[in-house]
Amino acid sequence: MTTMKSINPATGDTLAEHPMLSPEMLERRVALAADAAPRWRRTPIAERAAIVARLGALLEAEKEQLGRLMTLEMGKPIQAAIDEAAKCATGCRFYAEHGPSFVADEEIDDDGHRSFVSYQPLGVVLAIMPWNFPFWQVIRFLAPALVAGNVGLLKHASNVPGCALELESLVRRAGAPDGVFQTLLIGSDAVAGLLADERVAAATLTGSEGAGRSVAQHAGEHLKKTVLELGGSDAFVVMPSADVDRAIETAVKARTINNGQSCIAAKRFIVHRAIAERFLAGFSAGMQALRMGDPLDPRTQLGPLASVRLADELEDQVEESVAHGARLVCGGRRAAPESAFFPPTVLTDIPRESPAYRDEMFGPVGCVFVASDIDDAIRIANDTRFGLGASAWTNDAAEKERFVRELDAGSVFVNDMVVSDARFPFGGVKASGYGRELSDVGLREFVNVKTVRMKTGDQDSIAGNTE
Repeated sequence: MTTMKSINPATGDTLAEHPMLSPEMLERRVALAADAAPRWRRTPIAERAAIVARLGALLEAEKEQLGRLMTLEMGKPIQAAIDEAAKCATGCRFYAEHGPSFVADEEIDDDGHRSFVSYQPLGVVLAIMPWNFPFWQVIRFLAPALVAGNVGLLKHASNVPGCALELESLVRRAGAPDGVFQTLLIGSDAVAGLLADERVAAATLTGSEGAGRSVAQHAGEHLKKTVLELGGSDAFVVMPSADVDRAIETAVKARTINNGQSCIAAKRFIVHRAIAERFLAGFSAGMQALRMGDPLDPRTQLGPLASVRLADELEDQVEESVAHGARLVCGGRRAAPESAFFPPTVLTDIPRESPAYRDEMFGPVGCVFVASDIDDAIRIANDTRFGLGASAWTNDAAEKERFVRELDAGSVFVNDMVVSDARFPFGGVKASGYGRELSDVGLREFVNVKTVRMKTGDQDSIAGNTE
């Protein structure tokens, strides 16, 4: 039987091997989901929300154990992993409390008629999720989907099977009926068949540009709704009026969150020439001061990348950028070629044809650009195929307005780092994908927005929405 291995990237040790689903087993799981969908849809929304609330309580109560599992499987520092589990609990509480109002019928003023918009679940939604936030990426799809009345099938990243199976267990222990949420230990080659299956209504993916294009193509062939959250090369713009010391401190954190493996991590630091030298010196010093080591040690600030392969790819990007003329300020090369640990790295004087300019650097590599004025800063920030998030640092009101209106990104945070939050819509533009997760906007991505209009006198038999 083919297995899926769980490997500790900090040590290279195999933690466990999990059997993958055979085609027959996969068929049974899809059939179970399709059978559960109409029953879950008819379950009163208060009951669905209560199950999501219980899921949040379990995540909160078990955050230390869940954090350790995340750290072992993909290497994030232990406190960040515990915080991720706690954030999942907060997200569940948010949707348990507010989700029912997001899908409540909305009345429309219409003389002689009762007219309203009804938000109804689509059915079975396939979630294709990445390894970098192995719990949060799933929960931010799952909690709103369950409250809305959808059921979920999870195809998680192949290097976090333990997290994937634990998520299924948590949902079951929270009281969800059989089939409402299932983990599928399958390879990427099975995704096209699932998207073609008429029992699967829609799909959501967080992952690479290439994976997004593939899923969009296959789903499009079958006219199925998709939400795609793809890569990012987020701009972090600093102007002379900003609190530069605070910007530098935040820049180090924003670049190295999750060991630098975050789509919304700041990656391109665009600094006005008047403060460029000060910023570069402070940022480089802050990066080099980070404590790198065992991610299970609470003192560790930077753990390994999720695999040696990813470290190989990042090192190749840095070396190619330097070969094109970029200047290496610090870091850039691992202590051992077989190691997943990558040192904090800073590049500047970056040519446009180099990987550091045009591609996403998924690891602790900060790229510093110097802008002559605000027009130049906005030009550099937007000169990328990505458009996920952006952070702008200024205390000038006119500059704030320009950054908010002119930066091409799904999120713009002023004088703060970009984060995801259940209250705010999350997603990107351009090659960063389309659609939104989180908030009421994200919840409504996977519902049928149904218009209902009845002549006066015909409406008495129609109750309000309980789905």
